[in-house]
Amino acid sequence: MSNGQSSDKDLVEELGRLRDEVRLKLHLASMEARDEWEKLEERWEQFRRKADLDETVDGIGESAEGLVDELRKGYERIRKAL
Repeated sequence: MSNGQSSDKDLVEELGRLRDEVRLKLHLASMEARDEWEKLEERWEQFRRKADLDETVDGIGESAEGLVDELRKGYERIRKAL
């Protein structure tokens, strides 16, 4: 086996390892995004219920502002991850 063939084989193995690593990271990232999405969906439902109640009073109350910020940041994190 010549030296060129050995380095070609090494290159193929290196690219294969890199590919596997990237595939795993993509899978894990999508799992993290899915988990965060599910948590945000629960918070979204809480927000919608609160907004519906507050709408009958004086608009969305101050207590909902933190929830709005949390939802906005969470959705932005997921968008950047995708």
